[in-house]
Amino acid sequence: MKKSKITLGNTFKYASLLLGAFIALLPIVVVFFASFKTGTEYGNTGPLTPPSDWLNFSNFSRAFTEGNMLTGFKNTIIILGVSIIGTTLIGSMVAFVLDRFKFKASKFILGAFLLATLIPGVTTQVATFQIVQGLGLFNTMWAAIVLYLGTDIIAVYIFLQFMQSISVSLDESAMLDGASYFRIYRSIILPLLKPAIVTVIIVKGVNVYNDFYTPFLYMPKTDLQVISTALFKFKGPYGSEWEVISAGIMIAIIPTLIAFLVLQKYIYNGFTNGSVK
Repeated sequence: MKKSKITLGNTFKYASLLLGAFIALLPIVVVFFASFKTGTEYGNTGPLTPPSDWLNFSNFSRAFTEGNMLTGFKNTIIILGVSIIGTTLIGSMVAFVLDRFKFKASKFILGAFLLATLIPGVTTQVATFQIVQGLGLFNTMWAAIVLYLGTDIIAVYIFLQFMQSISVSLDESAMLDGASYFRIYRSIILPLLKPAIVTVIIVKGVNVYNDFYTPFLYMPKTDLQVISTALFKFKGPYGSEWEVISAGIMIAIIPTLIAFLVLQKYIYNGFTNGSVK
């Protein structure tokens, strides 16, 4: 009886995993098939119908050239790099202060971060737009960079969980040798936070890379387009070239896929270690 229950449990477990994988991969398969189809074929066939010509790369060529994806990749890399560096430094510094310095306002600061995540971003867009325009950042890359640069509660909590595993005696030993708090943070804390840093980089990087709303609203100039807005020109009021958009989506997925495959062990270790510390 016990053995049959275990077998039934394993069957249900693997069946649910296969179902989840199928649901996750289905949209990617649909987009992948559409990227090789012509406009006529796309309109006359089903979403799960394979393309008739697997060597039709015209959609990819049009998406890359007419969509000016090279400029999109360049602008995205600049915004992504500055935003990730800023988030990592600010988030780790905030976590260092909240963990190592005990003061009455520490819980208030954490609560303020949490409260900010509960406020829908749409409700603050008018005020945010006025501030960005007042600072003269509208239609510049700095508009998106400043909005992305701030850290978030997820990054703070990830850094806090790892910070609690670093012995305070290391700080005390460094202070006895005359090290300042900044030197302790730079030479001891930051190197030991590598798994957490990689986790935050992936989480923040995916959010920035996939964000369409912020660049579309604050950077409407053509030469400031990012990879998420590069393909918007193929969507018109009287119709959309979804086969070209699908090809562009597949091109945009490649960097994310490569980054995930290279850094996946750090992602899993970061989330696992952060949850048990």
